[in-house]
Amino acid sequence: MSFFGRTFELSLLDEYYDDGNANLAVVYGRRRVGKSELILQSLRRRSVPFIYMECKATSEDENVQRLLEMIPERLGFTPAKCESFEQVLVMLFELFKDRPMILVLDEYPYLRETKKGFDSVIQSLLDRYKKSSRLKLVICGSYLEIMRSMLEYKSPLYGRAGMVIDLKPLDYYDCQGFYDGFSKEDRVRLYAVFGGIPYYNTLLNPDRTVKENIIKLLVRRDARLEAEVELFINAEASKISDANQVIMAMAAGQRKFSDILGQTDFKNSSKLADILSKLRSIGLVEKTAPINEPDNPRRTSWRICDNLTNFYYRYIYRRASQRLLMNPEEYFRIYISEDFETKYVPSQFEGICTEFLIRRNLAGLNDRPFFNIGRYYYDDPVKKKNGEFDIVTEDEAGYVFYEAKFRAKPLSPQTIQKELDQVDESPLKPYRCGFISRSGYDGVAASEGLMLFTLDDLYAPDLSGRLNGED
Repeated sequence: MSFFGRTFELSLLDEYYDDGNANLAVVYGRRRVGKSELILQSLRRRSVPFIYMECKATSEDENVQRLLEMIPERLGFTPAKCESFEQVLVMLFELFKDRPMILVLDEYPYLRETKKGFDSVIQSLLDRYKKSSRLKLVICGSYLEIMRSMLEYKSPLYGRAGMVIDLKPLDYYDCQGFYDGFSKEDRVRLYAVFGGIPYYNTLLNPDRTVKENIIKLLVRRDARLEAEVELFINAEASKISDANQVIMAMAAGQRKFSDILGQTDFKNSSKLADILSKLRSIGLVEKTAPINEPDNPRRTSWRICDNLTNFYYRYIYRRASQRLLMNPEEYFRIYISEDFETKYVPSQFEGICTEFLIRRNLAGLNDRPFFNIGRYYYDDPVKKKNGEFDIVTEDEAGYVFYEAKFRAKPLSPQTIQKELDQVDESPLKPYRCGFISRSGYDGVAASEGLMLFTLDDLYAPDLSGRLNGED
């Protein structure tokens, strides 16, 4: 698998490996997000013996035997016979008292299911050998609810981890490594569909167009990613049919809780609240509130934040019957092509532009760093007007308004002035405004109060600089 980005996460693992007072790291995140490759990349950078074991949903004995079989190859000696996983760990802790060694237990939830109280076994060994052994454990897993529960106060492993990494999808900028050979416009389109999950992006063929890749991976009957979304949801959410109803409503554009509820057959709101909470915990949806009314529950909204899920439910899932009957090219032409270019990608472009602004902020490229970013809602009862601006930042000087446009034509002075007039008619009153345009500008010049960005700015080399404390 190709490996891009993750420099900050790699630095965190390096800190853990070099920390003489820590002997447990926990790495978790959704399926396909790149946890295993991240850990392997971190291990390859070090001249320290290690064992990387992927635990299986079998018996404890079978997992023990698999680990014992790996020891001669990875560590160069034949281990003594062990009857339990605890005995293997004790042996390794004892053998590596004077020299470093790293043991990775990937898909750890499978292992802990084979023996009741296994977390307590790990906790006891970590405490016993914290000062006397140089063996370091890395526990990794994809079942988010289980992995998070291990870090809670009542868990035996609470407070034992010297490093915890909740691995998130890559942002649009780091994903460009997968899009080598594509134009900047097509990079936006590809990210709008496949998002920041590395596995999805590794399946792209640079010799095919965006349309051809979408058809092959999502539209054809043998589409490689056809079942990915539902398999992921099914692994984390217990009632897939109920989750499907909610996601379908959101993919159709419903964002308010009451509007989503109205598109389901749920008899009460508590059921929807439970499902939204579950989908939020696994990183499929997010709850947002206007930055000027963060505590107003009536202004909160929900959106699908996983791009592939959004695309799949918008274009594939809802028309399963037609898809099976139609030629893939015709299906794309009738049900995807126009809406994709005129509505879907422009909407996703707003999210990409938000990531761009955050990346600029983290890289220290703003003269005034902002401390808040999001929507701005207003309601003017006197003028009988209300509205919402999708991208607004807040810094020490006040608000900055941004407008993202994924249009084929450059923005004209008239178009920009029309947007600025709408802002002037609202209570927002930003001290500066910015535009981010796919096709640039025609007859418009930047000024102190007007920032103009293009796709070249979104993919500028200086954005790869120091982020989140990276060197």
